[in-house]
Parts: sequence; structure tokens; C-alpha cells
Amino acid sequence: MNGLRAVAVCLVLAGAAVVAPSAATARPAAQPAPQPAAAASWSALPVPAASPPVSVSDVAARGPDEAWATGSEQTAEGQRPVLYRWDGAAWSRETGFPGAGEEGRLREVRFVGDEVWIFHNHAGEGRILRGPAGGTDGPDDPDGPGRSDAWTTLALPQTLRTYQDFTAVPGAAWVIGEDDTGLKVLHHDGTRWTSQPTPDGVLYLMGITARTADDAWAWGDTSTGNTVLRWDGTAWRDAGVPLPPDSNVHTILPEPSGRVTLSGWQYTDGVASTYVMRWNGHAWRTFRPPLGGAYTEEMVRGPDGALWLPVRSDRAFQSKYARIDGSRVRYSYGPERPRAIDVQPRALTRAGSSLLSFGTAEIYGAKPNLMSERRGG
Repeated sequence: MNGLRAVAVCLVLAGAAVVAPSAATARPAAQPAPQPAAAASWSALPVPAASPPVSVSDVAARGPDEAWATGSEQTAEGQRPVLYRWDGAAWSRETGFPGAGEEGRLREVRFVGDEVWIFHNHAGEGRILRGPAGGTDGPDDPDGPGRSDAWTTLALPQTLRTYQDFTAVPGAAWVIGEDDTGLKVLHHDGTRWTSQPTPDGVLYLMGITARTADDAWAWGDTSTGNTVLRWDGTAWRDAGVPLPPDSNVHTILPEPSGRVTLSGWQYTDGVASTYVMRWNGHAWRTFRPPLGGAYTEEMVRGPDGALWLPVRSDRAFQSKYARIDGSRVRYSYGPERPRAIDVQPRALTRAGSSLLSFGTAEIYGAKPNLMSERRGG
């Protein structure tokens, strides 16, 4: 009996040895765990040099293959405008626009249909440069690089003592500033200029932006404090924004979805702290991200849906950026720049799926010159 049991056990073990390899072959092999995607980082982009010291005014992008950056350089004759174009691969300098070699400065950049509109402070007078989308030259341009015939200028109806801000959208453009009589809001409807009145008590406007020709926002001072105005296609009216007490406004971001983001400083015992407000179409909500009183004029909506802002860096050889999601803030740094003693992104824009910054970098022993960085793309 014991001998029969021993034979049976041997047969079972032998059968298991035969079946096991085929079963193991039929079972799917274990797959390696998915690895998280590498986090996007900032990389340096070469920029053709200007005559230092250089100042940067604005950078704006239509998409991943077109961005424009403006500012001025210092020459023996005085301040001279500088203009740079991003084609998706590299920055190049534009030199063929009217007044390129004359005294002045280029400022805000806006896109109107198939054109780029740039505010030009030309020898103390304001005007608007209008150029074609994609730039004014290329490999197939028969007139050669830097031609000026593609650019036109739009004169303002009057000279102002101060040109505070400019914005433009298809069908409308605004210039705000002052002359000897006070506040001026100049409006172009695509055909002619008019001067628009503002509500009583508005003393000064700091900035202006627009989503459409019938939806524009401006912010400034009144006899009773700061205010936000909204243009509805007919008149400028108080927008009814419940600004925090003892605060000012740095920027307003109206978006195609109808969402509006506003940011600025609130003062408590003389100390400024940053606040952010968001309009969802029904009500305003206020956030107080821990930004240490960062100035938010260059705040933009990034491709990831969060707000992004260049901030003062705690590292002399690297730039610094803040990503703001509600009350949460995360920081990232640009690439290390050997021998740099100050790296300052002055303007920031979204370019498709990437962020582009434009600013200045001061290398030890030299005056500040231009720098640019990109995240993503």
C-alpha cells in the first residue's frame, strides 16, 4: 500500500513539472511601472545683442511660432527702439520698421487680426506701428531682410504729455494718458479716433486691456480710492469690483472664456502683500498667495492653466518664476548663467504649449544686455 502511494505522489509531481512551464508561458509577463513624465524646465535662448544698457518693455505671442519683444537700447545719440521676433526656433532682430534708427522706444505689443500693433514713443510723440503677421522678411522675401515697406504707422489724434498704456483688439484700440487738461482716453474704432469720457471722479488711469471691441477694462485712481472701469461698447462704467481696502491694481487678465483675473497689492501697516481676484461670471473670489509682495504686472495664464509670474530671484545667477494655483505657489529657476550678478526676466507670455520670457542679464564686468528663456515646447 505504501508503495502504491509513493508511485502516485511521483506521478503528480512529474505532471506538475510538465504543466508548470506552459502555464508560466501563458501568463502575461509583469510590465514595468509607468514612470512620471519629466518635469518641464527653463532653458536659455540666445538673443542678438543690443547696445547696453538695454530696457525691456513687453513680450507677446500669437502662438508657438510668432512672438515679439520690445524695448530700447542706449546709444551715443540717446535712447533708440529695439524690436525682436521669435519664429518658433530663434530670436532675430527687426530693423526695418519706421523710426528704427531714431530716438524713441517701443512698448506694448498687441495682435489685431493678421497684424501686430506696437505702441511707439517716437521722439516724445505717440504712434502705433502696424506690421504683418509672421514678420516682415523671410527666406523668400525678394526685398531682403529688414524691409520697411511692410510696416505702416497709425498716428494719434493729439500729442499727450504722458502715454500710460495701450491695448488693441480686432475693431478697437485705446491709448490712455494725460495732457495739460488731465486724463485722456483715446479710442480708435477701426476708422477714426475719438476721445472717450470716464465716470466723474476718475483722476488717473494706470492700465488698460481688452478682450473684445465691446469688452475692455481699465484701472486707476479716483478721488475716493482705486477703481476698476469696464467698457461695454457704449460707455465706461464702474465695474463694481470689490477691491480689498488700501489696495491697488497691477494687472487685469480677461480671458476668452469670460473668466477675469485681477491682481495687485494690499497695504497693511505700510507693508504690501499680493492679492489675486478671480471673476467666474457670477462673483469675485479673492486669493492671497504667499508671494512676499511680488509685483504682478507681468502675470500671465500659462499653458497648464495656472498663473505664472517672474519674481525677484534669491540667486544672482538664475532667474526665478512663480506658479500660482489659487493660494498655492511653487517656484522654479532658470538655467545657471556663469558670472551673472543679476538675471531679470522683465516680461512673460504664453507661446502655444510653452512660456517665453524676455529680459536682461548682467554679467560681471559688463552692462545689462538681453536674455530670453523658455519653459516647455
